[in-house]
Amino acid sequence: MGLGVGLYWPATEAAVADLTTLEQRNEAFAITRLADHIGLGLGVVFGGVFIAVWENYRALFIIDGVSFLVFFAIIYLAIAETYQFSDRQPNSHQGWTIALRDRRLLVYAVVNIFFTTYLSQVQSTIPLYFKSFMTEGNFSVAIISAIFAWHVILTIICQLPVARFLNRYSYSNALTISFLFWGIGFILLWLTGIVTSYSLIWAILALSLLAIATVSYTPIASAFVVDLSPPSLRGIYLSINSQCWAIGYLIGPPLGGFALDNSPQFARNFWVFLALSISLGISILQYLNRLLQVDNQKEF
Repeated sequence: MGLGVGLYWPATEAAVADLTTLEQRNEAFAITRLADHIGLGLGVVFGGVFIAVWENYRALFIIDGVSFLVFFAIIYLAIAETYQFSDRQPNSHQGWTIALRDRRLLVYAVVNIFFTTYLSQVQSTIPLYFKSFMTEGNFSVAIISAIFAWHVILTIICQLPVARFLNRYSYSNALTISFLFWGIGFILLWLTGIVTSYSLIWAILALSLLAIATVSYTPIASAFVVDLSPPSLRGIYLSINSQCWAIGYLIGPPLGGFALDNSPQFARNFWVFLALSISLGISILQYLNRLLQVDNQKEF
């Protein structure tokens, strides 16, 4: 399954880049992410209903397997190759060498790991934090599920409008805005754990800000990588972009778990630490922006 995901993401994003112009790219990736979120939401809903009614996990996974065979047939029969290959196409070894020597891409990868580490906290750490560390009283499973359902719904609603709004900014400025939303969201999570009243409202506000932080990051990040890459190396560049997700999700859950395994005060202050870390991410983005400006000056 991991191999399947690793083959899917870069190819999907490269196809989107091939089919769009620079002006269309942010919104095109936003539409792709919108489909991702809708699919994830439907999977959770239909999977939950199926298990609740039939209590048969094996049948559910058989249906999943058949759905991928249908997916394969659609790709094979209905979707044309989007990239125009040429005899001067660099081989795989040359392509990876070029990508790994691109200082702009490597600096961007560091920034991207910050974002993916933050994203992993939403899925792995925050639910456990809500369950165990509320001063006002621990949230029930039903309340936590409702908060995260709202988070998913808001993510779907805001994906296209936020992408359209951020079109007016450069990639680095748009990602800086995303960092700020992440920082404010983490501060609200900290407040959720220390207030003695209305903690549910603070929790909803925190997840709302993190939803906006997510949708302001995901399409911009892919479009940024495409802009950095030569057309013939988009797949390799986007593979490195996908690897950042793997690294972020390798770092994030153990980091959150370490915080939650300590004292309640340590667990609550963990969100302050994450909020402060955005200053480092923004500094790296500014350095990347200077690298891009130097490259642009060389081209002229």
